[in-house]
Amino acid sequence: MKKLYACCLLILCFSGVVMAQNDPAAKKVLDAVGAKVKSAKGITANCILNSFTSKGKPTGTQSLSLQMKGDKYFLKQGKSEIICDGHDVYRYDGDKTITKSPVEESSQTLSPQKLLSGAYDNDFTYKLVSSKGAYYEIELKPIDNRKNFQKVNLYIDKAKNTFSKARILDKSNNITEVKMSGLNLNATVAESKFVFNKSKYPRDVEILD
Repeated sequence: MKKLYACCLLILCFSGVVMAQNDPAAKKVLDAVGAKVKSAKGITANCILNSFTSKGKPTGTQSLSLQMKGDKYFLKQGKSEIICDGHDVYRYDGDKTITKSPVEESSQTLSPQKLLSGAYDNDFTYKLVSSKGAYYEIELKPIDNRKNFQKVNLYIDKAKNTFSKARILDKSNNITEVKMSGLNLNATVAESKFVFNKSKYPRDVEILD
């Protein structure tokens, strides 16, 4: 569950970057990505999360689905779910526990909006690592070392100006790869997807906040 949220949510909040620290070429790419996401009617996508130890040994694969509109999102992986209504984040562990927290308290992890939007000025330094082939590779490093990861390498599709893949290096040097497929920026997403409804969950579920 923690991995699900940390990776997609892919969700990167920042403050106080000195612009001289950042690469103008990387900013141009990120701004183009952000413009597409901001103009999206609604977003749906499928994600594959592949995890590796610090020595490169595979430790597992997870599939999840994403639905997003503005600052709201719904993530589902098996029975586990994460709902963000723009103000609060509800994480259901797939069993009997739901954890509720304000959006601002979840900023140590990666949210879908931040991962997809390209709006990294306030929390990261960034640079263009490579522009070879079909993708731009951009390295992000958090200014706030309380984040639960060391850096994120983003891969941006040159032709589409959209996020394609990310490699997240955590504090223990483990790596999670997030690959996105079926990205639809013109999806019709019902507002009800972003509304937490306790009656949908087991009767004895416990809500922690």
